[in-house]
This record gives sequence, structure tokens and C-alpha cells, in this order.
Amino acid sequence: MQDLIGDFIHYLSVERGLASNTLESYSRDLRQYWAYLHTKARLMSLRDASRANVISYLLQMEKQGKSPATIARRLAALKSFYQFLVRESLVERDPTANLESPKLDRKLPKVLTVREVETLLRQPRTGTVGGLRDKAMLEVLYATGIRVSELVSLLLSDVNLELRYVRCLGKGSKERLVPLGSIACQAVADYLARSRPKLVKDPGERHLFVNHHGHRMTRQGFWKIVKKYAAEAGIKKPITPHTLRHSFATHLLENGADVRAVQEMLGHADISTTQVYTHINRGKLRDVYRNSHPRA
Repeated sequence: MQDLIGDFIHYLSVERGLASNTLESYSRDLRQYWAYLHTKARLMSLRDASRANVISYLLQMEKQGKSPATIARRLAALKSFYQFLVRESLVERDPTANLESPKLDRKLPKVLTVREVETLLRQPRTGTVGGLRDKAMLEVLYATGIRVSELVSLLLSDVNLELRYVRCLGKGSKERLVPLGSIACQAVADYLARSRPKLVKDPGERHLFVNHHGHRMTRQGFWKIVKKYAAEAGIKKPITPHTLRHSFATHLLENGADVRAVQEMLGHADISTTQVYTHINRGKLRDVYRNSHPRA
């Protein structure tokens, strides 16, 4: 079983180019599934797993209080795994075929107001080396809406300040170009001129944003930066680096941007993922209606 999981993870990495975090999640979910089959269902081979075994596994997670999102994610991992095994002729049948995921209540993402974003972006002290870097990172994140993993993976060659765009690799190693606003361009230019040369120890370092050791900035390191400035800005809402991505999309749509253009900038494969931000928009429209219409 461990070999099969290893072969599957290798396939996801090489053929589909999935991120390391996703690969770890798939691997963990499949190991837990096998532990259930081996200890609870007393199966000695994956080939003996039936549809009933899979359903029993899903029901056990429900009894344990796992969220619908967690159950749906684990079922998706099983479906992808069995499809791979069938395609490679390693099993004869797919016990997950036609099994439906639990319905999820799509939660609207938390977003900041334009004023809150502006307050957050004013916090870094641009008279310091670290402040210049932090300012550039926050400005790029809000200006482009790219994922945090994409932000910390940017190379020097991925940013074109003259033509004002960044190139990033999204999920599945899909490349896209995203416009970069003038304020973000200036922040990056200032960082490159006055901060990065003082941070970088290795002249061969190619990543755009580096930590105080001169190495590539990590997601965890940037999360601490965002948390620090949110506290200094007096923002009480729960905030993560992803909050700026949500705010980017929401503010564009509120100001009339086309949803498909926003989809392309965000790198969403399915437009339904982007359309969650239009629900936020509709909520705002309802508020405007209630406050403005004489018979609301």
C-alpha cells in the first residue's frame, strides 16, 4: 500500500505539478484510509476494498465530527487515487465511483474594506531595510491578488517594472501574467534599490523577496509580518495573508471589473470559484437598496 501511495504521489508531482503542501495532504489522507481498512475492516489488500468499505470510512469520519469540507477533501483524494490505480491496471474496479461528496456551505471569504487595506499598507516603516521589503510585499499582494505561495516564489526575473506585470506559476504549474499597479511598482523599485542588496548574502540568490538571513522568504515568515502590521493598524477582523487576495478580488468586482478577467488574474481554473466574490457584491447591493429605496 505504501508503494502504491508513493507511486500516486510521484504521479501527482511529475504529471500534474501539484504543490508540496497538496502532495502532503493527499499522502496523509491516503495513509489514514489504509489504516482504517487494515485495522477496522481487517483487509490485507487494497484490492479487497469495496464500496461499502469506503462508505463505512466516510461515516466513521462523520461520527468523529469531521467537517463536511474535510470529508469532501478526503473523498476527493480517494477518487483521484482509485482512478490512477484503475488506469494503471493495479485494481480492477473503483469503489468510489458515483459516490457523491457532502454538500458544502460555501463560506464567504473575509475581506477588508478599502480604508482598512490602506491603513494596513501604511504600517511598514520605509526608513528601514525590513520595512521597505514588507511594504513591497504587501503592495504586490494587494495589487495582484496572487497567492502567498506564489508571492514568496517570485524570482527577480518574474517582475517587469517597465511593463508593469508579474509572472507567476499557479496550481498545476500554470503560468499567468498579472498587471502590477504603479504604487506597487514603485514599492518594489525602492526595495530593489535600497533594501534587498543589504539583505542578500549570496549573489546567486534569485528569489525576489528574502528574509533577514538573505534566504527566500517563507509563507510562515510572511504570515508573521501580516499579523504584526494588522495589529499595528488596529484591524480587529481575523486576517491572514489570503485576506488581501480576497480583498483584491472583491474590490475589483465592486468597481465594475469583469468576473472572467478577475478569474484569469486569480488563476482560478473554474469560474465558480471566482463567483463567490460576486455574492459579496450582491450583499453590498442589498445594503445599498435597503438604505436608499423609500419602500425597502
